[in-house]
Amino acid sequence: MKSPVLLFSMALAVAVCGCASNPSMGDSERLALYRAHAGAPVQSFHYFGRIDGWTPLGDSAVAVWTRPNRAYLLELSGTCPDLDFAPAISLTHQSGTVYSRFDKVVPLNSTSPSIPCYIRQISPLDTAAIKQAQRTARAQAQASGT
Repeated sequence: MKSPVLLFSMALAVAVCGCASNPSMGDSERLALYRAHAGAPVQSFHYFGRIDGWTPLGDSAVAVWTRPNRAYLLELSGTCPDLDFAPAISLTHQSGTVYSRFDKVVPLNSTSPSIPCYIRQISPLDTAAIKQAQRTARAQAQASGT
């Protein structure tokens, strides 16, 4: 007999993949996908001054890649209204380390002043599992003809 936690996790994964199959997946569905593949929260991560990529997940979270296979889900305190429209972001850090509750995500936009957004929580992401979930969602979307 499978445990209720395992069954819930499997149901959540199916639901998230189902959401990801929609080409017009909204921020809340994308955030659910990333949360489903996030590890336990950590206090900090090493940052070498370069972001390999980033994905806004609404106005209160962002996924940041520090290396091709190393990414973190940054959940922000409150909303960060410029995040969805910024062409780039930067991170504050303390001697090469980004800390939750102390450091900030700064959306970079040449047309308005940057308003920093405090990082409330940092969770490492399983990038391989995210890529697999996205491939599965695309395959399901192609099979259903959408």
